[in-house]
Amino acid sequence: MSKAKELKRAQIDEIKADIQAAQSIVVVDYKGITVEQDTELRAKFRAEGVKYRVLKNRLVKIAFNELGITDFDGALEETNAFAFGMTDVIAPAKVAEEAQREKKIKLKCGRMGEQFLDEASVMALAKIPQKEVLVAMFLGLLKEPVARFARVMAAIAEKQS
Repeated sequence: MSKAKELKRAQIDEIKADIQAAQSIVVVDYKGITVEQDTELRAKFRAEGVKYRVLKNRLVKIAFNELGITDFDGALEETNAFAFGMTDVIAPAKVAEEAQREKKIKLKCGRMGEQFLDEASVMALAKIPQKEVLVAMFLGLLKEPVARFARVMAAIAEKQS
């Protein structure tokens, strides 16, 4: 095997490893972004624990196809970057959606677990609050019935005395 083919095979294997390790993936079109904007975007992704990479579409398509994933074939055209959420499912979608609102990039599609996500689904995923906020909301829901009961009991005790 030639040296070039060995390098491409290594890149494909690395992409496959990223796909398998990622909890979620977001594909974005970065056409028209300046170097300064790209650097800022990379820093935001990095701060959220997201691996953001510009990869060759052909190599990504081969990696996806070798893993039996063909949903992305139509999206792998023109200029694409890939955000791999290694620790947080929602982080890639949140950062990408924020960048899209700032007119830096355009969301194309994504993947969460084994499910393919179109642009609208990625946008919906980005709207989900962070884990800490969801836990706080849940704890508030658990606390509310007890607090109501305590207020009723206090009112009854006050009325009887």
